[in-house]
Amino acid sequence: MASGPGRWGWRLHGDGKTPPPGEVVAPDERLSWPRTAGIGAQHVVAMFGATFVFPLVMGLDPNLAVMMSGVATILFLLIVQGKVPSYLGTSASFVGGVFAIRAGVDSAQADAWVTGAILVAGVVLALCGILIHVLGGGLIHRVFPPVVTGAVVMLIGFGLAFVVADTYWPQDHWVALVTMTFVFLVMVLFRGFLGRIAILLGLVFGFALSWVLDRVAGPVTAVLPGQNLIGPDGRTCQPEGTYCVATAFPHDRVSFDAVKSADWFGLPQMHAPDFKMSAILLVLPAVIALIAENTGHVKAVGEMTRTDLDPLIGRTIFADGAATVVTTSVGGSPTTTYAENIGVMAATRIYSTAAYYVAALIAIAFGLCPKFGALVAATPGGVLGGVTVILYGMIGLLGAKIWVENRVDFADPVNMVPIGAGIILALGPVVHTIGDDFKLEGIAFGTIVVLAGYHLLRWISRRVAGPGAGEPAPAAGGPAGAGGGARP
Repeated sequence: MASGPGRWGWRLHGDGKTPPPGEVVAPDERLSWPRTAGIGAQHVVAMFGATFVFPLVMGLDPNLAVMMSGVATILFLLIVQGKVPSYLGTSASFVGGVFAIRAGVDSAQADAWVTGAILVAGVVLALCGILIHVLGGGLIHRVFPPVVTGAVVMLIGFGLAFVVADTYWPQDHWVALVTMTFVFLVMVLFRGFLGRIAILLGLVFGFALSWVLDRVAGPVTAVLPGQNLIGPDGRTCQPEGTYCVATAFPHDRVSFDAVKSADWFGLPQMHAPDFKMSAILLVLPAVIALIAENTGHVKAVGEMTRTDLDPLIGRTIFADGAATVVTTSVGGSPTTTYAENIGVMAATRIYSTAAYYVAALIAIAFGLCPKFGALVAATPGGVLGGVTVILYGMIGLLGAKIWVENRVDFADPVNMVPIGAGIILALGPVVHTIGDDFKLEGIAFGTIVVLAGYHLLRWISRRVAGPGAGEPAPAAGGPAGAGGGARP
C-alpha cells in the first residue's frame, strides 16, 4: 500500500531488498517487513547502551526508561509527520543537574523532584520549539550562536567529571580501568557495527568480569552510594550529608537477588513527579543542549537524505519536549534525538520511519519485562565508572567539535572570557549560595554565566565599537548535534 510519510503505510522501495549503491530508502518508504524488522532491531541495539546507562547514572528506573523511549519515539514520529526519522533515547544532558538535586535528599523524594524538574524542562523545550517554528530557525543562531552552544555542550560533558571521580570509579577502580580499556580497544579495532556498540559491549564485558572476580578474588571493599550510612552516634541514618556519611564495607560486585525476585512480565515501577523551584533551575540549562542536539540531528538527516528539513527544526524541538513531558509524567527519563541512530542510518542508507516504529515496539516489549530491568540495575558501579568516563568525555569534546566546525574565534575576548569562566564554574563544581534555600552550582551556574556573559559582553562591545562589532560569525551549517549517548 502506498502512502506518504507519517501514515500507517509506506511505499515498498524497489524489490524490498537492500538498496543498490547510491540509492537510499526514504522516510516514507520501506524494505520488506522482515528486513524492516531487522533494521528496527539494529536501531534498538544502537540506542540501547546509552538509553539504559543514563537512567542508571541518574538513579531512575532503566526498565521504565527503555519502555518509555519507545512511547516517546512513536509520539515524536507522529508530531513530525514521519518526515524526520529519529529514535528518542535517554538524554545525558540532565545528569549533572540530577546529581545536584539528589545531594543530601531522601531517595524517594529526590526521584519525584528529579522527574518534576525535567518535566518542566520538557515544557520549556516544547515552548521553545513552538517559538522557533513561528519565528524561524534563525532565532536559534541569534540566541544560541555556536560559541555558546559548544560551550554548553562541553560543560555538560566535562562538568560530570566529579560523578566519575566521586561516585563510580571508587567503587572498583580496577574494574573501571579494565572496562575503560576494553571500550578503547573495541572502538579502535572494530570500525563497523561492533565499534558503534562499543559502550554496550563494554557494559557486558565489565559485568562478566565483575562476576568472575567475585568468585576468584572475593568481595570488594568500597562505598556504595546511599547505602550503609552511618551517623556520628554510630547508627545508620538517612539522608546522606555532612553528619551522615557512607562507609566502605565488603560486598559482592554483582548481586542477582533483585533479578531472582522480579517477575518476567509486568509494568515497570512508576511514580508521580513533584515540583521544587530550586530543582527546576538546576536542570533548565539542559534545554540549551537539547535545542542544539535536535538542530544538529535535523541538519544531519537533511544532508544525508538531500532534503531541506530546516523548516521542521521547530516542530522537532517541540516533539522532543512533548515526549520528555510524557515520559517524566510517569517517572521516566528525559529524551533526546540520538546520534547513535544517525550512525545506523548513515551505514545502512535506510531512513524508513517504519524501522523506527518497529524499534519503538521492541523497546516497549523490553520495558514490560521487570526481570530484564532488574538485571540492568545490577550493573556494578565500577563498570559504570569505566563507561561513563568515556561517555562524559565524548560529550564534552562534541562541544569543541561545534566550535571547530563553525570556526569560533577565541582571540575575541567576547568569546573567550565568559566561555572560559563558565566552563571552570561547571568543572569545579562551584557552588554559589543565594539565600538559605537556594543555590546555583556546577553546570547550571556555568551555563548562566556563559549565556548571560556572552550576550552582555557582545552588547557592550557593540556599544563601544559601533554597529557590526561583536557580532557572532555566521554558523557553518548550524550547531552540530551532541547526541544522546555520545556516539561511540
